[in-house]
This record gives sequence, structure tokens and C-alpha cells, in this order.
Amino acid sequence: MHIAEGFLPPAHAVAWGVASAPFVVHGARSLIRDVREHPESTLLLGASGAFTFVLSALKLPSVTGSCSHPTGTGLGAILFRPPVMAVLGTITLLFQALLLAHGGLTTLGANVFSMAIVGPWAGYAVYRLLRRYDVPLMGAVFCGAFVADLSTYCVTSVQLALAFPDPGSGFLGALGKFGSIFAVTQIPLAVSEGLLTVLVMRLLVQSSKGELTRLGVLVTSAAGGKQAESAEAVTR
Repeated sequence: MHIAEGFLPPAHAVAWGVASAPFVVHGARSLIRDVREHPESTLLLGASGAFTFVLSALKLPSVTGSCSHPTGTGLGAILFRPPVMAVLGTITLLFQALLLAHGGLTTLGANVFSMAIVGPWAGYAVYRLLRRYDVPLMGAVFCGAFVADLSTYCVTSVQLALAFPDPGSGFLGALGKFGSIFAVTQIPLAVSEGLLTVLVMRLLVQSSKGELTRLGVLVTSAAGGKQAESAEAVTR
């Protein structure tokens, strides 16, 4: 869920914008450096951004009467690392606010923090942890995309609870309410996004094996078996 225009108190909107800014600046530098060093990655980079834009633009009704949507940030985080997704996610959210009235400019910082920063970092951390313990690539991709999606909504629940604490139970009471509305009902969508991301990754393995090898996606360990041997053969 993108927090709508004008929904957050001004102080909260400014605070989330300030918190997001360093990540976006760092991501912009990383993106520029990657494009300069590897211009051949531009097409795959654009595809990752388009994947995020399309999925996060979908508004799907949830059982609680609210609307939810996938985020699409897990794929880009796995391919290009989370800093790059901070930029792609910010561009996505900005265009959606301007063109689709999805989200808003005053709440851009909060939406960037949840979807373009925390989501990619959480998903990438899970993906890297699972790969370190030799979990198969597609299993790690599914879990990474799932966590990237779900963690976004958990952070959104925290943001809303901070802005609108319950009169009786305060922050924790509000967190329970917002979490049940957004985070819990997001689980089926997170599963669906994980499966879709696995499907896209399978297609990329077939069509862009050399690029995935350069990005480190197909490299496992020094004794990585057939997958490592295949990746090594591509780089020769």
C-alpha cells in the first residue's frame, strides 16, 4: 500500500523524507558507477525497474476492504543489490504519484523508505543468507522476493501506527490494527510475487546466463558443483 497524498502529519512526512534521502543518494552513485562500468547491463536494469513499476501499480482489493499490491523490488535487489533499488523504487513511486495518483509527493519519503529501502534490503539479506547455506537458487529467490514484499507492508504498518497511535492502547494498539489490515492480508500476495519472481528468474537464467554470472547470481561457492561449473564455462 502506498500511503496517500497528505495522509501523514507534516512532521512525519519530513522525517521519513530525511531518513530516505541518504539511501537514495548512495543508490544513485552506485547506479551511475554500474552503468559506466557495465553499460551492457542497462537493458536488464531497465527491465528490473519496469517489473517494479508494473507490479507495484496493481491495486488489488484485500479481504479487509483495503487495497494491496505486490512491490516487485525483490528481483532488482537480487540482481543489482539494494542500493540500486533505492533509486529505481524512488523513480517508480514518483511516476506513480504524478501519473497514477498512487501514493503522493508529501508521502514519497515514507513510501520510499518502506518499499524501496527496507523491502530490498530485507529481501536481499534473506536471499544472501540462504545462498550462503547452499539453498538452491530458486528457493532463495522465492524467499527473498517474499520477504521484500511482506517487510514493506510491515514497515508501512509501523509508519501509520507512529502517525496515528490508538487513543487507548497507543502505538502498540495501532500497530496491531494496521498490521492485521495490511501486513497479514499481504501474505498471499507476497507468496504470489515470490512465485512470479522465480518464473522471471528462470527465464533470465535461460536467456541471460552470462550477465547473471557477472552479477554473481549464478555463482555459489568454490565447490559449487554443476551450477558453478556452468557459470565458469560462460565466463571463459
